[in-house]
Amino acid sequence: VRLFKSSAQPPTLSGSPHQTPPSSDPFDLTMKLSLSILCVALAISETNAYTAFPTKRSFITMGSKAATKGTSRTAWFEGRGGAATTATSCVTVIGGGRIGNMLMDSAGPEDKLLKRGDVVDANGAGPVFIATRNDSLQAIVDECPEGRRKDLVFLQNGYLDNFLEKNGLGENTQSLLFVAVTSLGADPIDGITSVNPEGLTAATGEHAEALKERLASVDMKCNVLSPEEYRPAMFEKLIWISTYMLVGAAKECESVGEAGSEHTDLVSSVISELVAAVSAKEGIEFKEGTIERLAAYTDVVTNFPCAVKEFEWRNQYFFDLGDEACPTHNGLLRECEEKGFLSFELPK
Repeated sequence: VRLFKSSAQPPTLSGSPHQTPPSSDPFDLTMKLSLSILCVALAISETNAYTAFPTKRSFITMGSKAATKGTSRTAWFEGRGGAATTATSCVTVIGGGRIGNMLMDSAGPEDKLLKRGDVVDANGAGPVFIATRNDSLQAIVDECPEGRRKDLVFLQNGYLDNFLEKNGLGENTQSLLFVAVTSLGADPIDGITSVNPEGLTAATGEHAEALKERLASVDMKCNVLSPEEYRPAMFEKLIWISTYMLVGAAKECESVGEAGSEHTDLVSSVISELVAAVSAKEGIEFKEGTIERLAAYTDVVTNFPCAVKEFEWRNQYFFDLGDEACPTHNGLLRECEEKGFLSFELPK
């Protein structure tokens, strides 16, 4: 759009030797105003061209890392062979929440996002990442075709051993996601800490490498572990979520960061208690520095709110070990119950 006639002297910056006085012609002012409005309208129209009619792909990535990291994702996907797909490059994600959308942030053309009512393809191949709450797991397993159950990858927090063994899935791929996604489409916060610069997220099993690859595509780290290495790491994650959430709830903290900073001694006491209890029950040897590792992770997700929830998947493991093994932990649970902070009743 031309804002002045070709035969006229173009406008210049203030102080230029060619500066001309502003026009007082009403018609000229009206024309300039009209042209300015037209320029703005064209700019808005061009912007809306990308969002007015979003495709299936743009719905997945809109407002997320795809908006700012499209180039790096494209290079990553091309490095996998472009349009070609294999059993390891094609994934299925169950759950359209924060974690599910993060995993679909770099989706290829054959990747699938399944939501409520969708069914895993019986003739498909590749990992099936389950990114749902724990209370949805049984229905997902029941509805999964028998031949695809080995491909189920469990990403949930908590103690899953009893559930997996009951369903014959003890050998399936599992992961510990030390990741925080504050809202749908928000950039994920990786569990990279001052103590563990390699990150704390870990996976074990047949599809562990596929998960590592998918997380790397959204700039997240993942350590592939043997089953023997994974087990103490799993209990450390369970201890973190069972300790910081519980102490924070009992002491009415707004966040895990506040629980760690205002009740450091209590947090350390509970962690030490639970490490000893797990070691005695499971015969597991933890690496030195559990308290420091978990405190460093808390610093990364310091604003995460505190609440005791999903009891049967988290704190119940320790509660069931008894007051002799976990006196401080169990006492804090009863304190929360007395204050009315629990949405469930403790086992008697």
